[in-house]
Amino acid sequence: MPTLLIVFGIRFFFYMDEHEPIHVHISYGGKKAKIELSPAVRVIYNHGIKEQVMKKAINTCNNYREEFIEEWHKCFD
Repeated sequence: MPTLLIVFGIRFFFYMDEHEPIHVHISYGGKKAKIELSPAVRVIYNHGIKEQVMKKAINTCNNYREEFIEEWHKCFD
């Protein structure tokens, strides 16, 4: 599971057997979520991460979107 970034205690990562659409998984305090990056940043699911933390995660995905997508292609293309 390649970790892309850890910020605000939020871990952004891929699983090794990913599939499209391009997305990242996040974990925080034992809770998990999945955020799509392409065609747009949106929450696919959230299993217990509080709204305030999710806002930080979404903002981080928007700020690092191009870098995350580039890493996706390096790992899965």
